[in-house]
Amino acid sequence: MLPAGVAATAALGVVTGVSVAALGGPSRAPGGTAAAVGQAGRRTPAPSVTSVAALPQVTPVTGKAAASYLPNMTFSLDSRSSVPAVGPGGTPAVAPLKRTLVADLIVVAPSSLPPSVLAAIRRLSDVTAAEPVEAVRMRINGSYTAVLGVDPSGFRSFAARPTAASDALWRGVAGGGIAVSYTMGELDKLPLGKTVTAAGQKAAGLRVVAFGTLGIGGVNAVVSHQVARSLGAPADNAIVIALHGTDISGAASAIGRELPKGAGVQKLVNVVRTGGSGTGSAGAGSPSASGASSSAISQMLTAAMSRRGKPYVWGGDGPDVFDCSGLVQWSFRQAGITMPRVAADQALTGPSVPVSQLQPGDLLFYHTDASAPDYISHVAIYLGNGWMIQAPQPGQDVEVVPAAFGSEFAGAIRVNPAQAAVVASQVA
Repeated sequence: MLPAGVAATAALGVVTGVSVAALGGPSRAPGGTAAAVGQAGRRTPAPSVTSVAALPQVTPVTGKAAASYLPNMTFSLDSRSSVPAVGPGGTPAVAPLKRTLVADLIVVAPSSLPPSVLAAIRRLSDVTAAEPVEAVRMRINGSYTAVLGVDPSGFRSFAARPTAASDALWRGVAGGGIAVSYTMGELDKLPLGKTVTAAGQKAAGLRVVAFGTLGIGGVNAVVSHQVARSLGAPADNAIVIALHGTDISGAASAIGRELPKGAGVQKLVNVVRTGGSGTGSAGAGSPSASGASSSAISQMLTAAMSRRGKPYVWGGDGPDVFDCSGLVQWSFRQAGITMPRVAADQALTGPSVPVSQLQPGDLLFYHTDASAPDYISHVAIYLGNGWMIQAPQPGQDVEVVPAAFGSEFAGAIRVNPAQAAVVASQVA
């Protein structure tokens, strides 16, 4: 059993019964042009609760960006926000960056993994590198989120090159500081260069040394092994793994056979830009007939519309407070459809839909994170007639607004309930 106040994140897929209610939500609502229009060049009035089930399809204008998904992990640093930290006796030393790796898998257990498990994983033929970490959930300034405890010298190789090369960030973490995601830093208004309270089984004040984006859904902070353990995290209860083969599922199965009871292995997801013809796309493939029934979509949309005016709270998943992906998950749940918690995972729950074929109930995705422009960081629900409903950002409420298809638009998908359930089970 995990120490009080500390739980393995469901985004890392390990511990049965751990709530995902407070996983880090996506970033602010999209900017750019709100460009969807109704028939005859007019936008129809914003829909009401009673009319939402019968909204007709409308062809919106096209966007510019496209996204596809590959299994890996990146940590993308907002270099403008880097604040070097100085520990006792001078600047902490970290090993120089020798290589960069892609983290394809993560193993997580509710307690410390035996060293023999790490050794066995490293011996597997498909494994390039395996790095022990702590993976837990705890409060940062009052908000629950997932935190990784790492050896900065070893873990930096798994970061994206700009971050991996940032000695200031890793020295800051080695010196007892905390690097938080751009999303959490901005939306929770954390004080860069100042102190926040991290509370697991114990609590401590940690200096925020950088804002960045950790490309594992729901993980929003990185600290050193020593800090994580001092807050009550079980030592080395997780392992990040880089592979050199292409059979990720096969490697995951082989790794799973080396794990003790209670531990699990999870594929990691990262978003990369692939270009496109001017219509955003998320997910994979073409729209199919395997989407949700019209009655389920009607129930979902009515549920979403009933939340208008409810406040945005980062990490909120209802019924009275929401972030953007929390609103999506809660609304689909009311129609009996299981969705994953995080926007980047929700983008994997169905085939991509060209903007010319959007229907009410489709999900619209956006790149809004300045530190990771290719990461899916916002989601809204398309209502038809050029409108969408979203939970925008702190200080605002759930709202119906013109659907946006500007430069931040990443694409749209039509939820397939069976596929959504599979994705949700993989990250739960």
